[in-house]
Amino acid sequence: MTTLIVLGLLFVLLAIGTPVGFAMAFSGSVGLLMVGGTGTLFGILETAPLSTVSSYELITIPMFLLMAELVLLSGVADALFKTASAWVGRIPGGLGMATALAGAGFGAICGTSTASAATLSSTSLPAMIKQGYEPKMAAGVVAISGTLAMLIPPSVALVIFGLLAEVNIGQLLIGGIIPAALVTATIMATIYILVWLDPSRAPRVASVPWRERFVLLWQIGPMLALFSLVTGTIYLGVATPTEASALGAAGALVLAISKGKVTPRTLYKALLSASYGTCMIVTILVGASIFGYFFTLTHVTQDLVAWVGSLETSRWVIITLILCGYIVLGSFMDQIAILVLTVPIVMPLIKSLGFDPIWFGVIKIVTAEVGMITPPVGLNCFIVARYAKRPVAEVFHGTFPHFIAHLIAIAIMVAFPSIILWLPSQMAP
Repeated sequence: MTTLIVLGLLFVLLAIGTPVGFAMAFSGSVGLLMVGGTGTLFGILETAPLSTVSSYELITIPMFLLMAELVLLSGVADALFKTASAWVGRIPGGLGMATALAGAGFGAICGTSTASAATLSSTSLPAMIKQGYEPKMAAGVVAISGTLAMLIPPSVALVIFGLLAEVNIGQLLIGGIIPAALVTATIMATIYILVWLDPSRAPRVASVPWRERFVLLWQIGPMLALFSLVTGTIYLGVATPTEASALGAAGALVLAISKGKVTPRTLYKALLSASYGTCMIVTILVGASIFGYFFTLTHVTQDLVAWVGSLETSRWVIITLILCGYIVLGSFMDQIAILVLTVPIVMPLIKSLGFDPIWFGVIKIVTAEVGMITPPVGLNCFIVARYAKRPVAEVFHGTFPHFIAHLIAIAIMVAFPSIILWLPSQMAP
């Protein structure tokens, strides 16, 4: 009964708009007071915040957020889209495919889905509309392409999952590379099929001379170098994810300076924005820690694992139900909130079923991508609708084919775990 009361209080607080971190901290504190009294409550409140923020790996988050802000400041998104469109623009649906490639490229040096969606909305979407693309298809492509930043390193979502699940963050980040390539190919294939079914959805663009293509390719060299600096050093074992994130932030600063975009004012705004994002995530993690202590004292996780273990059903049925639950949650809640609410509960269950935590972490983030485009609260769709000044229903309609395609991609990754686990297994020790 105590658990139900505390969970009810949490969802009421979330429903009335209380920030996630404060909602979890308050409801968890009420639960600790009910279960253990004031001594237990004050003991945890005295130790939980410091133990949460003192984690060395936590430095990764502000560094990746600062890297994203500096990349945005440098204005490299235009070059990414222009280069991709020059190379694949002549293919049916080429500008849409270029948007997917630009989303993947931008995600590889950004790490935040909302920033990627907003940037693509202001660059590739106007180009597609101007070319005569069907508006709902163009908006859907931008919304789904923006989600790729959640999966491609440096992914803040994967870092948060690693901190909560206490698994190797480096392996998680590297594990997202091949799935990200698969998802990007899935988006491009979906665009091709849609245009094949109705060529009027996406008129072809003029061909770009080969010389100009290679000139544009040269322009994105610094971005490829930045991606290699972060991901390559992690993969080769030269740097830990924390060290690589600092290298990435420094590299992004050099990139922004080389583009002539850095002034005291713009640098201050980038630092301030990264600080705001870091404080928000740390507040959520502290709240989750307090709430997690309540679950530990009430044995909710242990009882759930024991109950599932007693079920006479396949573990694949259980993992399917868990992933479907994540998709449903993603249509209503913020993805970071879902991570901090569910990962401490679900991970012991995943391990008891014999699934690899690295594999599950990547699969979880792919399902989070689906949640970012699922009504009624698919955040990326609202971002695209706001920047493009299009009805949000039109954006949701445009993402539906990608929703179906993503489910197929998830099924492939569930059926073939080596898609995720092979690259981490090849990492330098």
